[in-house]
Amino acid sequence: MSIKTEEISSLIKKQLANYQDQVSVEETGTVTYVGDGVARADGLENAMAGELLEFSNGVYGMAQNLESNDVGIVILGDFTGIREGDTVKRTGRIMEVPVGDALLGRVVDPLGRPIDGLGEIKTDKTRPIEKKAPGVMERKSVSEPLQTGIKVIDALVPIGRGQRELIIGDRKTGKTAIALDTIINQKDKDVICIYVAIGQKESTVRANVETLRRYGALDYTIVVSASASNPAPMLYIAPYAGAAMGEEFMYGGKDVLIVYDDLSKQADAYRELSLILRRPPGREAYPGDIFYTHSRLLERAARLSDDLGGGSMTALPIIQTQAGDVSAYIPTNVISITDGQIFLDADEFYAGQRPAIDAGTSVSRVGGDAQVKAMKKVAGTLRLDIASYNELASFAQFGSDLDAATQAKLSRGRHTMEVLKQGLHKPQPVEQQVVTLFALSNGFIDKIPVDDVLRYESELAAYMHANHQDLYDSIKSTGKLPEGDDLKKAVADFTASFQTSEDKKKATQKN
Repeated sequence: MSIKTEEISSLIKKQLANYQDQVSVEETGTVTYVGDGVARADGLENAMAGELLEFSNGVYGMAQNLESNDVGIVILGDFTGIREGDTVKRTGRIMEVPVGDALLGRVVDPLGRPIDGLGEIKTDKTRPIEKKAPGVMERKSVSEPLQTGIKVIDALVPIGRGQRELIIGDRKTGKTAIALDTIINQKDKDVICIYVAIGQKESTVRANVETLRRYGALDYTIVVSASASNPAPMLYIAPYAGAAMGEEFMYGGKDVLIVYDDLSKQADAYRELSLILRRPPGREAYPGDIFYTHSRLLERAARLSDDLGGGSMTALPIIQTQAGDVSAYIPTNVISITDGQIFLDADEFYAGQRPAIDAGTSVSRVGGDAQVKAMKKVAGTLRLDIASYNELASFAQFGSDLDAATQAKLSRGRHTMEVLKQGLHKPQPVEQQVVTLFALSNGFIDKIPVDDVLRYESELAAYMHANHQDLYDSIKSTGKLPEGDDLKKAVADFTASFQTSEDKKKATQKN
């Protein structure tokens, strides 16, 4: 076999043409300690705070503690394969997650990787999980309502787009149910929803995802899940990852609703991380910057100015209390950061008042500015009625000799509490809520037996849909009560035709 010199020279020329004399330089360090989801490494002198670092086995970590002799790294994944002496290299990138429309309808982990078995998420957009919150001049006043579909919230503690409203209460009092109902109620309202599940059982997350799917809400929702089986760093970064995904839509001029369920578990994860990183503990062993941890997260929710597209991100953080103690460290921190709180009372919940919202403790600091005028008008005396009823009810149990005025107030209070009950996953449109509260505030419901109130409400809604859809449409489009007496006449006609349980019983006996 003869070798042709021309072939050899052409091959050498081809190789020389493709040769690049650039040398790639990577800054690497050596792992000196690993354990409990945290590693320490030396040799990374130029690492940045929050930088993504890659271990030799492909697992990523995030630089947290930048000290004179080493770097404290939180490991974002399985740390069992990392050994002392392994190499770790800088990526030069700040921790970021994929964002965009491709994530809608998907369940992802805090790194944006799909965990729903529906295949790869195809998006080339990313955003850093940490971003400075919009400044004072970049914001606009909250002026547009975000309807939850829950009567007691929309009437007493209304939420505006761009607001941060805390949901707080003991475990098993319906905090997640309120958040899910609010997401379900955003159907056809052009609001992108993000549900961040932090430290929950995977079976619970699965049940919540199925609930959203059943009511057609998953199509416009991203679920970020850092379950209880994930390492603490994943629980810590989960809400920041969710906020980054929401900001992509907010800065695109859209309205976003984000639920953090719940920040108590995120605070616990951050405490665990900080103690392992040998940071000095403060009150209740939380690190000194736990307030900043939550404030820099919640301040990212805002209503942007028109120059920035006018988008908004509404945050509903959830905090779990112990035995109703709102004066504990984390609850008081988050209460002081948010624009109001919805407090769920365990006693009311077990007494059958659901949603179990304590009207006396719950408050919205800006939502009233965004409340529709019709709702403001019909719900004007509601809080006062509930407060006077609660006060009188505690006295009434000690004696039966009550004057007519007191009995009338007690009766109105009982009817009001019954009207404010609502079934699970049954959010109502604002026009239906307004008509129900109109009937209550104008005394139509006072004549109805308490046991029949919820049936009266549902039959009134059906009657209005069938015979007076124009009144519903008027409230929906203008946000005001219809002029004239048309609404009053319609409610009066229905009330006159409504059959109480007693009436039905008598009619059956006659037949």
